[in-house]
Amino acid sequence: MESFKSTPHVIACDATTIYSKLTNPSLIRQQIEAHADKIDDEARQHLDTVNFTDDSISIQSPMGEVKLSLDHENSIEGQRVVYTASQSPVPINMVINLEPQPDATTMSVAELQLNLPFFLRKMVEGQLKEGANRFGELLARIPFDKP
Repeated sequence: MESFKSTPHVIACDATTIYSKLTNPSLIRQQIEAHADKIDDEARQHLDTVNFTDDSISIQSPMGEVKLSLDHENSIEGQRVVYTASQSPVPINMVINLEPQPDATTMSVAELQLNLPFFLRKMVEGQLKEGANRFGELLARIPFDKP
């Protein structure tokens, strides 16, 4: 399985609070909508292709709709949130790694894990790296410590 990681970002909130909000997709949408002014225009345009429900995140992609559901078995409270594709042409995991810091902040790294055929990987590798970075940046801009 290939892994595409974002650059690390510091989030001004403790890992437990971030975890509790990231494991509830409808809360993610509420956070984004409540603080849309902190998200740049380009990132906001990409959000139009994302739909959040109570238990899943659906993303419109060039491969069609990809539905990601919370993977309770592989998520670790305060450390890692894992969403697994339930509707996708290839196996996909979206992982948010959280590392608590001593100053009540959290270091986060967004990661896309895909099982792609070699020829396809070379065609989409750049887009996947960019997607992981954009997702990591979006997470860093959400004020998780605010309602």
